[in-house]
Amino acid sequence: MNNDNVIEQTGLKPLVGQMMPDFKVEIFHQNEFKKVSLADFKGKFLILFFYPADFTFVCPTELKSLAELYPEFTKLNAEVIGVSTDTIFTHKAWLDHSLLLKDLPFPLAGDPSAKLTQSLGVYLEDEGLALRASFIIDPDGIIKVCEIHDNGIGRSSEELLRKLQATAFVYEHGGEVCPANWKPGATTLKPGIDLVGKI
Repeated sequence: MNNDNVIEQTGLKPLVGQMMPDFKVEIFHQNEFKKVSLADFKGKFLILFFYPADFTFVCPTELKSLAELYPEFTKLNAEVIGVSTDTIFTHKAWLDHSLLLKDLPFPLAGDPSAKLTQSLGVYLEDEGLALRASFIIDPDGIIKVCEIHDNGIGRSSEELLRKLQATAFVYEHGGEVCPANWKPGATTLKPGIDLVGKI
């Protein structure tokens, strides 16, 4: 039997429910370079949107889709940061030449050392690239959503927004939970003994 494809038990804890590791990264945003850290987003929801590389094929379609819904994310007191293992200089060159990403409303972080990418377990060491991964971090710095895709599979910005909406609802309404396919305005649930066996 070939054991090359056997999944090894690593003993790693799930990321959801854990405190987001502190980070400092350089970003390119609105034609400026600057440094940001986790502390800069305290009190806000933060979406870290990892993608493999600039000047590729699926990545610009994802970022364009996210840009179109960006106002809806900000209405929920959220900030979005796109992250790849490119440098911030590559980000600038890409945005300067991409018609699809002209005036991207959210920052792109450069992680050429892959420290942030590795800290969240989404680094492809053999390729030096990030997986397509999305993390939603709540205003207290707790990771609430972790979604990881193969790099050939593009993500849905609408579904990411729905997950943020549900995350924000649960954060603001302690004791209530969102059932499958929940959207704002739909019925939520209050777990308790009266619901056992009634759903």
